[in-house]
Amino acid sequence: SGLRLRQTQAKSARQANKLLRSYSQALLPNPRKTAHRSTINAITKQNLYSNMWNPSPIPEVTWDTGLKEMNETWKGAIACLGVAVFFVMTIGIIYWQVVDQPNKNWILRGSFSGLIWERRTNSLVIQTLTEDKTFVEIDVGNVGNSDTEVPFVRNLCWLNKTEFCYTWDSFADVKISLESDDASGTECYRIIWTALHCHVDLKDCFSMANVSWYGGAGVHAQSWPINSANVSMQPFTVSDLRDNPAGYGSVLERYFLGSSGVAVLVAPEVPLQMGFDSRRQFCLRTAPSMELQPLEYAVCVGRDLKAVHQEVGRQLSLHERVLPNLDILRLPFWKLLAKVDSGAKVERELRTFSNRLRRHHLGESVISLNEHSTSLLSDMDHEYISGRRRTSKRQTKDLPLVKLLNISITLSPFLSVDTRQFQISMQDGTEAYWLSVPTAPHGQLVPLLTQWHGSFCVKLNITNQAAVNWFLDKVASLQAHLDMEYVFLEGGEGNLFEEKTLRPPKDMAGDEYVGLLAGVATRVGNSAVMTSGTRSSHVPLFIRMAPLQDDWTHSGLKGIIPAVLHHSLLGYNFFIPDAVGGSLSSEFVTDEELFIRWLEIVSFLPVITFQTPPWVCGEDRVLNLTRFYISRHREFVVPLIVKYADEWKAQGSPIYRPLWWISPSDALTHGIDDEFLIGDEVLVAPVTERGALRRDIYLPGSDIQWQDAINAQVFDGGTLLENYPVGLEEVAVFLRRNS
Repeated sequence: SGLRLRQTQAKSARQANKLLRSYSQALLPNPRKTAHRSTINAITKQNLYSNMWNPSPIPEVTWDTGLKEMNETWKGAIACLGVAVFFVMTIGIIYWQVVDQPNKNWILRGSFSGLIWERRTNSLVIQTLTEDKTFVEIDVGNVGNSDTEVPFVRNLCWLNKTEFCYTWDSFADVKISLESDDASGTECYRIIWTALHCHVDLKDCFSMANVSWYGGAGVHAQSWPINSANVSMQPFTVSDLRDNPAGYGSVLERYFLGSSGVAVLVAPEVPLQMGFDSRRQFCLRTAPSMELQPLEYAVCVGRDLKAVHQEVGRQLSLHERVLPNLDILRLPFWKLLAKVDSGAKVERELRTFSNRLRRHHLGESVISLNEHSTSLLSDMDHEYISGRRRTSKRQTKDLPLVKLLNISITLSPFLSVDTRQFQISMQDGTEAYWLSVPTAPHGQLVPLLTQWHGSFCVKLNITNQAAVNWFLDKVASLQAHLDMEYVFLEGGEGNLFEEKTLRPPKDMAGDEYVGLLAGVATRVGNSAVMTSGTRSSHVPLFIRMAPLQDDWTHSGLKGIIPAVLHHSLLGYNFFIPDAVGGSLSSEFVTDEELFIRWLEIVSFLPVITFQTPPWVCGEDRVLNLTRFYISRHREFVVPLIVKYADEWKAQGSPIYRPLWWISPSDALTHGIDDEFLIGDEVLVAPVTERGALRRDIYLPGSDIQWQDAINAQVFDGGTLLENYPVGLEEVAVFLRRNS
């Protein structure tokens, strides 16, 4: 038994020795430590052999060996457990940052609204404090890298509770200030983005989801609201839609009104680009530049869109509003399409046309001459560019027949390079009269060439006072020569420098030319009519609307009412609509129904204009209807306009109003584009569909009653009249009655 015991101990020693040797190799894999490994092996052997001659109880040896085996077995398990715990902690941190952390942070709080930063969408949201209404959502994800999540919660202006400041690392600074007006019940958030380097593209986009937007600029195929507009990103400046149908139209303001009770007002000095993505969003943008131009605008909110417009709309023009000459309302305008080549022939055409108007009993009228006929009729050779008037007997001869007629003439700031006037200006050294660029920093000025009505021309330098005086002298000479009633000034649209990719002078940047030309027009007198307007709604001028196509689309008949509401909302209440049947084409209208329906609409607008004579378009009923609506306009519409013109002057309220003006919280009124109000007392609902003798009519105002002006029927407000009969020779008109 002793021998058996020693054999067992020896076997156990060999197993332990093998186990410890493998363990020591695992601990000391580096060859530099082989000496240390040999020492351990020697010590191990010595201990094992001593155990052979001094045996310990078998259970003790078994326990020690089992412990070592257990430690090696569980070491991997413990390591795996550590990795698992680390993985779980990492997932937890990521979950907290991405999922569990709040998706929105309140940046500023007013008395009823607040500004929120939405982390997921990189957007600013203005909501009520109770979060039951969203006024507007502004996507700012295009600043910097949209793939990088920015917390946007560190307010660097934390000492001021009405300001928020943040630096978007390496891209832009933003500063937002809150201004409250308890009297008007509006709160405005003024937002200023400043680029940190010249490669930053600042762009904020306003969502159209659940919001109907109005204002901005006229476009081709005008709509109301403007949500359906689709315009590529481009400079937000006035243009002539005849030459640039993809651009912005003749009346433009940096002002947008939303049906949720929100208004956006962009700073006037910011070089601005804009784009409309149909029914999704519209975007404000400042292009990258060395000047690091900021993107600055204010977003104001209130209880409804009417209240916001009444408060913010006043900021469109801080000048005192002045009424234009309202005598222009009383007479219709007839465009004379005279394709002649001499002043004598123009005079003969005037005589013939005037006699026809008189023979058809169409009453007193104004005959409108285009620029070509004006030039032929005046027959003037302006050789006084340098201040020396060299006139002839022919130039000063009056035209007695023309003076007996009410006529309007058309002028522009363009001058053909083929004229003697231009050649004299170059010889006399008055080339500064035209928009020019120097050949060197202090070199000779070279006028910029452009095209106007098919001819190469130069454009008047309206910042040169001597040039302006020359132009006014030209108008005064025409006044003495022709004794015209009104002067139409065309050609203010566009920026000649930007069209030629030249850097404009500071006082000629953007659409400054339009505003300067409006100032010149006021010096002509109260008889001037402009074809464009921006930041000039306070000026006592009429604006002629853009020409339309002779069809039933939004480029034609359906575009009249949206254009009327657009002009009035922006403050341009005194306008001359396009001619009955449209004037984009020089051909006469032959569609009798289109002529009649068009006439019915414009008879409720400030001025009636014709290009197609009624005796050309149809039968006697067209002539009779023309006489009737001219008379109705003079007796019924003009007094209404004069009445509400005083209200516009005192309060700034539009004369022609959308239906939501009476019911701003009624969502049904936000999208109606074929009805309008004159003041608060007359509702007009014309027919705009071909062949229709019935139409749906919505009457706003739950506390109002409306009486049909034709059959005297009375209806409650808030009612939709379905398939209401409207004959071809009628237009639906309802008069307000307080219930």
